[in-house]
Amino acid sequence: MPEVAGDGQEVKLVGAWYSPYVHRVAWVLKLKGIQYEFVEENLRDLNKKSSFLLDCNPVYKKVPVLLHHGKPIVESLFIIEYIDETWKHNPIFPTDPYDRAMARFWARLMDEMLLEGSKRALCAEGDQLKKEIEQVSDAMEVLEGMKKGKKFFGGETVGFLDVAFGWTTIWLEAIEEVAGVEFFNRDKYPHLDNWKSEFKQIHVVKDSLFPMEKLVRFFKKYRQSQLKLAAEK
Repeated sequence: MPEVAGDGQEVKLVGAWYSPYVHRVAWVLKLKGIQYEFVEENLRDLNKKSSFLLDCNPVYKKVPVLLHHGKPIVESLFIIEYIDETWKHNPIFPTDPYDRAMARFWARLMDEMLLEGSKRALCAEGDQLKKEIEQVSDAMEVLEGMKKGKKFFGGETVGFLDVAFGWTTIWLEAIEEVAGVEFFNRDKYPHLDNWKSEFKQIHVVKDSLFPMEKLVRFFKKYRQSQLKLAAEK
């Protein structure tokens, strides 16, 4: 499909290369063929966030931010819903109201259990690390059951939940290596393993994945800095 510029208006995505929240928005824009400008935000120093980001997202001061018609939309799952409702072609959300509501529910729950849990595990040790591993494992069990019998979470084609969970295909593996844990056991989660392979072959995903080594290096530095801060308290 030829790219569309979205009502003739400039579309910008404010983000950071390592953010799974940013990548899920970028995947949806690419799946719909929407031209956009990526504005890289340096978030490594939390005290040096740009005035541009603070103007766009004064409440959370986080990426991603989508700018359309000059108006900012924040929080990745809300951004994806906005994109899907604004550009109707190549729909991402289910058409059935019940299925849409359940997709929103599972996406939010997995962000809380799996994404945030694995991020906490990255900077945890001892009993806290065990607690986070248990929570992530519970979430993986749920996803394995949801995926059973389907090519993608939405059926035969990529949908909202695939995009929402797509970060697990690379970020989770990098966190495992840095934290020295195992979340993704291929024997325990065969359906998720098959989905992971299928999802990574989608052209907009495959073309946007960066070397694992780069993400591992970034996570190692982040883990070291956070553990150092915790030790100084």
